[in-house]
Parts: sequence; C-alpha cells; structure tokens
Amino acid sequence: MLALSPLFVFLCLYLVTSIIVQDFYKVPIIVAFLISSIYAIAITKGSINHRIQIFSKSAGSKNMMLMLWIFILAGGFAGAAKAMGAVDATVNMALVVLPHSMILAGIFLAACFISLAIGTSVGTIAALTPVAAGIASQSDISTALVVAIVVGGAFFGDNLSFISDTTIVATQTQQCKMSDKFKVNSRIVFPIALIMLVIYAVMGSDIAAPTDLQPINFLKVLPYLIVIITAVCGMNVLLVLTIGIVATGIIGMTGSDYDLFGWFRSIAEGMMGMSELIIMTLLASGMLAMIRHNGGISYIINRLTRNISGQRGAEYCIAALVCLVNICTANNTVAIITTGSIAHDISQRFGLDNRKVASILDTMSCFTQGLLPYGAQVLIATSLANECLKATSITPIDIVRYLYYPLALGIAVLLCIAFRYPRLKNLDAKR
Repeated sequence: MLALSPLFVFLCLYLVTSIIVQDFYKVPIIVAFLISSIYAIAITKGSINHRIQIFSKSAGSKNMMLMLWIFILAGGFAGAAKAMGAVDATVNMALVVLPHSMILAGIFLAACFISLAIGTSVGTIAALTPVAAGIASQSDISTALVVAIVVGGAFFGDNLSFISDTTIVATQTQQCKMSDKFKVNSRIVFPIALIMLVIYAVMGSDIAAPTDLQPINFLKVLPYLIVIITAVCGMNVLLVLTIGIVATGIIGMTGSDYDLFGWFRSIAEGMMGMSELIIMTLLASGMLAMIRHNGGISYIINRLTRNISGQRGAEYCIAALVCLVNICTANNTVAIITTGSIAHDISQRFGLDNRKVASILDTMSCFTQGLLPYGAQVLIATSLANECLKATSITPIDIVRYLYYPLALGIAVLLCIAFRYPRLKNLDAKR
C-alpha cells in the first residue's frame, strides 16, 4: 500500500482539491503529477541517484519516446492544418453534403468525420458546436440535444482517429500497431455509430438544414484525407504525420493561406500545444515506474485478479479500472496513461490480445469521459452553446441527458467482452 501511495497523493491533489474548489481545471494536472512524482522518489529506498535513474529510465524508454514523437508530429500537423483553414473547410463540407431532411443525423455524421480527421474531440466540439447551436436557434429543436449530438460524434473520432492522443497512448502502452487497433476497434464502434445514425435520422426527419453555406474547398480537406487513408493502409504513423505536415505546407502556401514562415510558425504552435500532454506523460511514466519498482503494480494486479478466472474477467477488470481512474481525473488520456501499464501486465498474465485491450482502454475511457458533466468536452460545449445563444440557457446536466452515443459505446464494449467479439483469430486468418 505504501508503494501505491503516490497514486493516492495524485488523486488527492487533483480530485479532492478540485471538488473542494468546485473546479476540475483549477489545479494544473501537471503540478499534481510533479508533486506525486517527487513523493514517489522520496519514499523509494536507495541512493538519490539510483532513484532518479529508475524514474528517468522509464520516462525515457523507447516506447515512451516514440509516443512523444507522435505527439509532437500530431501537434504540428494539427496546427498547420488549422492555420490553413482545413478545420473550417471540413466543417463546411460536412454540412454541405448533408441530406436536408436528415439534419440531426447529418450533424452526427459531420462530428464523426471531423473528429476522425482532426483527432480531437475538443477541437471538433469547438468547431461544430456554434454551427449546431445556430441551427437549433433557427428551428424548433432542443439546443441541448443538438449539442449532445456534436459531443457524442466527437468521441467517435477521439476513439478511432490515428492522430488522437487516446489512440496513440492506448496502442503504445499495449505495444500494438494503430492500424491493427483500428481494425478491431472499428468492429465494435461502427455498428453503434450506424445505429445512432438511424435513430437521429428518424428523430430529425422533419427538421430543415441551413442553406447559407459556402462552397466546398476540397483542397483544404485533402491533408486530413491523406492522413486517414495512409494510416488505414498501415503506413508508419510518424511517416503518415510527416506527409500530412508537408501536404498542409504545399496546399497552404499554394492557396496563400500562409507563406513559408507562417507555415513554420503554425507547426511550432501546434507542437507547443502538446507540451502539457508531453510533460504529463513523462511525469506519469516516471511515477508509475517508481510504483512498479516498489511492488505497487504487482499488488494491484494480484488484488484485482485474485477472484478472476478467465479472459472475460480480466477484460472486465481492465474496463472497470480505466473507468474508475477516468472518473477521478476527468481526462481520458490521463486515465489511459495511468492504467496502460497495469492493463498490459494483466493482459500478459491472462493471455489477452493486445489489440483488444487497446480498444477496451480507448473505448471505455471515451465512454466515461463522454458522460462526465465536469469533463472538458461537456463544459466547452455548454459554454460555446450559451455564448452563441447569448444566454445561459443550458447546463452540462442538460447535455448529459442526451449523450446516447457514449452510453452506447460502454454497453457495446461490455457486450463484446461477454460474447468474445470480435473473433480476432478470424481477423488474423483473413490477413
């Protein structure tokens, strides 16, 4: 239990303090990780140099460094794409191609596509919520429902995108390829997304879509399409992101969206935007290394798996663990970073498939994060919608009531574990 105490220190600093001040973003999460990391080093036996070496070796491991390179390139690509207007062009394209009699289904489809392209639920919500709120204000439809549809669709890409930080962390901690995780994850997620699309189509069949839209600029959407297609084909993710960055430069400078130096600046700003995540990842990795060194990870695994028999129980255990940490931290990326190594150890002990485990971690964290009224996504969506309407008309609880897609994700994962779906041996046989 002493070995696990750094984790309790982190949760108390971040969770308890946030509850006391009633603001989950008042305490910087990297400061909570820093203090708990220092505490983890302090309680470990041995010379100070030896303890720091243990901490640093994990933070600088080859798997961790690969994850950080991906974060850096993903940030550079996102920054360059946004600066050239790719996000606005993608939002506009999604709305233009919507069937006019299926506006709710269309908004969900747009959120799914945009989040899959740009790899961030928060970015998708920021881009699409004002549009959705505007549509709601011009029609007889609940603003909370429309905003909830955007939030739900945003988690589709957060869960599947090759440049999503949750996908990156889940695959790296479980040591599997992104393309393999995508193939397994898509078999769980796509049926749910299709069902929700049909439900929203029926719900919004009598609502008209807006007509005052700009012409589609397909060229600006091209970098996202390049990244998606090359990643699905199994190309190395670092090469994929590099190609995507080059594409934004060529298209952006050709269209006079920025010059060479503006392109450089946008890449740098995107990379710097990942700095908090990078620092947090390094500190969390080092802290977990100290916990592992002191026997804390073995203790957790023994306790969690003491009454487990079989692979189903192990998978349920991993799902419950990531959900619990996500509730405490209100951040799905942090939840995966914190539980990833534990999940990998459980996976090895019970002979689980690393692709399935990565999918469970990612999907269950998105399920939990999507339903948290104090999560960043719901809070941002509420704020943007109220700002767009120039009134405080909806609350996070109003939105959570309509978050059908994240709820369906969680149910789908539990059913997939129960029925051992997908059959991964069958997938391997088709290779």
